[in-house]
Amino acid sequence: MSESQNPDNRETSTAVSSHEVSHEIIEEGAELHLDFDKLLAVSKGGEPVLPVVVQHARTLEVLILAYVNRPALARSIELGQAVFYSTSRRELWHKGATSGDYLKLEEIRVNCEQNSLLFLVVPEKGGVCHTKDAAGDTRRSCYYRSVKDGKLKFL
Repeated sequence: MSESQNPDNRETSTAVSSHEVSHEIIEEGAELHLDFDKLLAVSKGGEPVLPVVVQHARTLEVLILAYVNRPALARSIELGQAVFYSTSRRELWHKGATSGDYLKLEEIRVNCEQNSLLFLVVPEKGGVCHTKDAAGDTRRSCYYRSVKDGKLKFL
């Protein structure tokens, strides 16, 4: 489809919106269902937040992308552990409070425009993601798939 046929320049190759697909298919499937509406939903939520890239302090692997509001950032600093703001549940989310997968906060960095953060962390239990691998273990990162020929491939 040309730009003139698609004036808003939206991706048209995925027939089903990510909102119409189950979490299981999104989290474990091999088809792309990218949530291009996520930032719109975050902005409509009414809570001022910053995106936080969470990176392993030793391996430098990117583990997760999350959000913090002012109280989550203050609590992270106070505890020395990652605390986020859940944009879907609209509440503070102390990573690991229910799973034991705490993220020890080694350093907080601020980008040049002061509109995003980088948390350098060390996982205290090993896993980070809320999903589990085939063995039933918490995945070490939320980035456990890559895109190849429009399909998702498990790493």
